[in-house]
Amino acid sequence: MDQALALEIMGTGESVLLTGPAGSGKTYVLHEFIRRSKAAGKHVSVTATTGLAATHLNGNTIHSWSGIGIHDELPAKFYEGLLKGRRDTIRKTDVLIIDEISMLHDYRLDMVDEVARKVRESDEPFGGIQVVLCGDFFQLPPVTRQGSRPGGFVVNATVWQRLSPAVCYLTEQHRQNDDEFLEILNAIRAGDVRRRHAEALLQRRGAYDPFDEATELHTTNVDVDAINQARLQQLDDEAHVYAMDTSGKSTYVDTLKRSCLAQEELVLKKGAFVMCIRNNPEKKYVNGSLGVVIDFENDTGYPVIELKNGRTITITPETWELRDGDKKRASLSQIPLRLAWAITVHKSQGMTLDAARVDLRRAFVEGMGYVALSRVRSLETLSLAGINQMALRVSPVALEIDETLRSRSAQDAARFEYLRERARQREKETARMPQTPGTWSEKVDKMREKYPNAYKPWAESDDAKLVKLFDAEASISVKELTKVFGRHPGSIRARLKKHFGEDAIRILEKRR
Repeated sequence: MDQALALEIMGTGESVLLTGPAGSGKTYVLHEFIRRSKAAGKHVSVTATTGLAATHLNGNTIHSWSGIGIHDELPAKFYEGLLKGRRDTIRKTDVLIIDEISMLHDYRLDMVDEVARKVRESDEPFGGIQVVLCGDFFQLPPVTRQGSRPGGFVVNATVWQRLSPAVCYLTEQHRQNDDEFLEILNAIRAGDVRRRHAEALLQRRGAYDPFDEATELHTTNVDVDAINQARLQQLDDEAHVYAMDTSGKSTYVDTLKRSCLAQEELVLKKGAFVMCIRNNPEKKYVNGSLGVVIDFENDTGYPVIELKNGRTITITPETWELRDGDKKRASLSQIPLRLAWAITVHKSQGMTLDAARVDLRRAFVEGMGYVALSRVRSLETLSLAGINQMALRVSPVALEIDETLRSRSAQDAARFEYLRERARQREKETARMPQTPGTWSEKVDKMREKYPNAYKPWAESDDAKLVKLFDAEASISVKELTKVFGRHPGSIRARLKKHFGEDAIRILEKRR
């Protein structure tokens, strides 16, 4: 199924399983569906099975959204202890997104269903919420910790049969551009790795130019930080430090920090090998784009990166949010980069890497090798430190599930064939829409005509002055503060919110 038809099916209000191989565009479809749903006035709760996956969508974990936490079963008096805010969020939700669904146990999906039905006082699956599950069962499976209740994939959940979601199995490839490599990845997915496939991979052992930077993917956290810090210390240039800005209650902020690839303190030097950790709205880079720091802007201090594709760009701060339904619980702002000499396979999930050196000698779970290998675009950009047999395995259960899902997707494509004309019409309308002109630099220059300090870092002296003025001048307004500091009103509000919390915004509203 193509992306356009999948989006139209999701737009009907049907509950859906959005699946397909790595690189088929599942995240893009989710983002577009969320945008359309919110534009239509729907209350969308965006969640994922891990905090890291949730931050890619500015969402929350499904465990937190539902209130089930780490429980293996709902404890006695669970509903009596469910906070009013949590109940309100569940009641208001029209659409529930659950990303990385392969990592959610079947019994936990049943627990979320039970909570939603009870809170919404409806016996329909999930209390009548449209549910969009997204993920690939060939990727990382549910993790059963020692002493925890065992479980399987969500297709074994009791609610799965009652929900009976339409299956949108995406088949187009938007990452790999190498037919031989695609054949190998598809062979791994099919559990049919032949000798020629293994030999082609083994030929990539040590196959890299030592003068060409590439990210190392490791199966554990043991070596990653050590490798990155050691390589950074080898650079003699001056260190540039970027501190994270946050807003929201400390508990929510801490949750967001733990779930996010952004670092509280990012240290960069000229020559540092870095990775972008967000998809840029203007499509200058994607999550996983690699580059080298070649300079720092004079005015802002922001890093200037030469990407692998030869393009040179300035990386400006991005914002991550922790949202609970429609409520923003916390946000943080940081340069969307991290050192890229090494990263774990787990943290690479969802990324597209320009090049990678992959160490699969200690792969310890089915699907791990597929996740790691499928991050890169071609065999040419892959180097193997080593590989074990486990790395080429996928779950036999996932194989059975995949066959069923492909069949159901074909049936659902035929069932919703009437939506194709609507999809074609939408594509024509999108093509006719005017594109927003101007590069990021041009937009910043334009804004600085009115706000000369726009997007420049806050000096400590300015921060102290802002706090003093806000405290001492009982009538001072945002408009007056923008003149004093030469900054956009949104920047003034965000800074005051950082220092004084939500109360500052309410005070400012009264000062208009």
